[in-house]
Amino acid sequence: MKRIVLSTWGSFGDLHPYMALGLELQRRGHDARIATLASYRQHVEGAGLGFHPVGPDISPDDPKARDIVRALLDPKIGPEYLFEEVLGPYLRQGYEELLAAVRADGGADLLVTHQIPNTGPIVAEVTGIRWVSGILVPMSFLSAYDPPTPPQAPGLRRLAALHPVLGRALNSLGRRMTHSWAAPIYKLRKDLGLPRGGSPVFEGQHSPTLVLALVSRVFAQKQCDYPPQAVITGFAFYDAADQRPPSPELLRFLDSGEPPILFTLGSAAVWVADDFYQRSIDAARAVGRRALLLVGEDDGKLRAQGLPDTIGVFAYAPHGYVMPRASVIVHQGGVGTTAQALRAGRPMLVVPFGQDQPDNARRCVELGVGRTIARKHYKSAAVAAELSRLMSDSSYASRAADASAIVTSERGVVTACDAIERVL
Repeated sequence: MKRIVLSTWGSFGDLHPYMALGLELQRRGHDARIATLASYRQHVEGAGLGFHPVGPDISPDDPKARDIVRALLDPKIGPEYLFEEVLGPYLRQGYEELLAAVRADGGADLLVTHQIPNTGPIVAEVTGIRWVSGILVPMSFLSAYDPPTPPQAPGLRRLAALHPVLGRALNSLGRRMTHSWAAPIYKLRKDLGLPRGGSPVFEGQHSPTLVLALVSRVFAQKQCDYPPQAVITGFAFYDAADQRPPSPELLRFLDSGEPPILFTLGSAAVWVADDFYQRSIDAARAVGRRALLLVGEDDGKLRAQGLPDTIGVFAYAPHGYVMPRASVIVHQGGVGTTAQALRAGRPMLVVPFGQDQPDNARRCVELGVGRTIARKHYKSAAVAAELSRLMSDSSYASRAADASAIVTSERGVVTACDAIERVL
């Protein structure tokens, strides 16, 4: 048995793949512990995994939480805000918390990191622990051969994709723009007597031993400028139905008619939905289809409108359960939601907010499994037109089914844990 700490930070889309790895490692006889936001303790321990609180935490009870999430998902300032306003001020405390997690109970044998908690590489160097890094989105590799979609300027991707020279130019621009973000990290490394190291946004986030690309090969192919130690495993799915099973009311709604259009904003963008769900209701009515809306804590407010029986409004439902029973999936493009939608094999309309979501949306469009519409253009008439096209053009359903067959055949969690055990 080995003791393994898996460090992650973000929404459920960032947490659940690491929980999936932890549960599989635990099934193989290891002691797996998740190091992440304190507000996830009950969720993680309820699944039977060990837990270490490592911040910064964003609690639903914090009155500033919505403003923080809104800034994080802002396409213009989101990435900079993450590094400079959220992670930067908490850097030293986050380092100490993760260091304590690694050293607890006699010390861990392996640290598995996520791309956001930028203290992981530092803890690995200070302790000498074996280290495996993971990425959840292809754009984290910042490849010149498969350039990312910058949320601040999505159009730059089309230019960068014309030739790898232009892709490298985009990366050089990215290095200059993100240089200031790394200043607190470089200072902490200096204080600890460590060399400056690589950029935490670029090469510095990757373990020299093993990089787990927890994505499907339908979503990204390994490029020649990926780290040579990178392994594309397939998506790592954790289905929360055991902890939060579908309610009887939801089951009755699903069974009472044709497959509905599913509208969801995942576990982060749902906090800043604004008029998204009202416009979704109007669009569903315009196309004359049943709709299922997963709306978080605003479910009571929407139900108070006196909606017809064809519109089901619920706070939450496991994506792995409801997506296969949908006709079309409308979502924000978070990688966890996107992975579940690809596995479900349903056509999708992606409405990206920020961060990696515009890049994920582009990949879905290129796969032919769906369409995308900008958040600022999410108006009822435009959404109705997009939905009509998705439902009338059978090629979207056909390609979604093809993608699903590949995604479901991949054993992402098993492949990743096999690679981890080879390192051990």
